[in-house]
Amino acid sequence: MTSGTRREWLRTMAALGAGSLADALIPRALARAAQQPAQDPTAAFRAQIGAVPIQARQLGENLTLLSGPGGNVVVLHGADGLVVVDTFVAPAWPKLQESLANLGAPVKFVINTHWHFDHTDNNAPLHAAGATVVAHANTKGRMSEPHHLAVLELDFPPSPASALPQRVFTDRYTLEANGERLELSHVPPAHTDTDVTAWFEHANVLHAGDVYFNGRYPYIDGNTGGRVDGMIAASDRLLSRADSGTKIVPGHGPLATRADLVKYRDMLSIAADRVQKLKASGKSLEESIAAKPFTDLDGDWGAGRYKGDDFVKIIYLTL
Repeated sequence: MTSGTRREWLRTMAALGAGSLADALIPRALARAAQQPAQDPTAAFRAQIGAVPIQARQLGENLTLLSGPGGNVVVLHGADGLVVVDTFVAPAWPKLQESLANLGAPVKFVINTHWHFDHTDNNAPLHAAGATVVAHANTKGRMSEPHHLAVLELDFPPSPASALPQRVFTDRYTLEANGERLELSHVPPAHTDTDVTAWFEHANVLHAGDVYFNGRYPYIDGNTGGRVDGMIAASDRLLSRADSGTKIVPGHGPLATRADLVKYRDMLSIAADRVQKLKASGKSLEESIAAKPFTDLDGDWGAGRYKGDDFVKIIYLTL
């Protein structure tokens, strides 16, 4: 072997050795992760929401608000068993189960304010534990279908039969338990075409579901009947029921008063009017977003998941 050939051979062996050393230094878990497919976006979104802790707050002597992984859940408790309004996302089940167990009674009824996953995900385990799930008839229909949620760009398969409501209604449904009278009322298409509100008469508490996002721009699901004008009308319906002492539980956001709901209704009206004028003038969705019509609203309403540009799109698609 000539000296030049030997030098080339030594350089080659050194390079191969360095490569082997580098391979050994790369964490095997990292290498395995690189070979695995990316997590399903819907599963990732569920996990993100499910990681939020549950916070409890008393609304009355036997009424508790649980807030966190998927909005706001209200629980009526007492000797007659628990009545639970909405159910959080599936990954939050262990935390929800613990929170309900701390209230000291089995769950008798579950109420879905609409069909979306963050309000219905834990129907199945609650039903398996003995609860009857109550919802609007459209909720059962929507849960039985596959869906694509625009703006969020998420896809959902039909819910399993075990998660579907066992008892449905079309207009109103009343339930009496633990010294309280609970009235469920269907809302004409607003956030979806499945919305209901829950009125706890004696406690003067109103669960608005997702027709009300307090302190943030709302999501409106045009793919399942949601309309921005319906959201405004729903706000007016809620205002007609509430008085200055009513505790209003939004689908998302902090506990609210009637005055808070008035501000929200006014924001919806202003926002819808502005986007309607842009759309009527022939502006495309992209042009309407570029016009930045909500600059003066973003400070009060843009701190949630949906920013000003998102809300222009939401309204444009649901006018």
